[in-house]
Amino acid sequence: MDAETTAAWIRHAADLIAADAERLTRLDAAIGDGDHGHNLDRGFTAAVAALPNGATPGKTLIAAGRAIVSKTGGASGPLYGTALRRAGKSFGDAGEIDAAALGAALRAALDGVRELGQAADGDKTMVDALAPAVTAYETALADGADLAACARAAAQGAAEGAEATVPMEARKGRASYLGPRSVGHLDPGAASTAVILQALADTV
Repeated sequence: MDAETTAAWIRHAADLIAADAERLTRLDAAIGDGDHGHNLDRGFTAAVAALPNGATPGKTLIAAGRAIVSKTGGASGPLYGTALRRAGKSFGDAGEIDAAALGAALRAALDGVRELGQAADGDKTMVDALAPAVTAYETALADGADLAACARAAAQGAAEGAEATVPMEARKGRASYLGPRSVGHLDPGAASTAVILQALADTV
């Protein structure tokens, strides 16, 4: 995975989010502010515009993360921006990223999101998609899978984790104000996390 592939991931994620923005916004309207999809669409559009030429994979993700922070409203900007920047920093100055390095980057992204959002597994947040994605990736890596297969495992883990938020009661964010009324709804942050990790699997 080189800088070109890394940039292609961000571009593909932007395309998938744009196509899914209405659904993500409807999910957020049920338990949040009703702007998640459109906010994230704006942020990833800015991330694509900010992609540097001739940079390393790490610098590519850091630039994308900064743009998302600056252009995405609400909590999503800092959370997704932190995830990408932490992942990018974990790459260092490497020009090529192998499966182990990508796994470490995803773990760094998860740690950053948990630190910033103070969310744990089961709180009905993006962590509930990102954590099982990282676990699935690391399990596949330990079993000898290559980078592409590990990324597919992560995408599947994220999709399953997102669906698992439906019966949860939210304990973080605006959805937590609804208490038991948040049960029965798919968390929009978990849903968009699954989209972004599907974009990674599609790209690598």
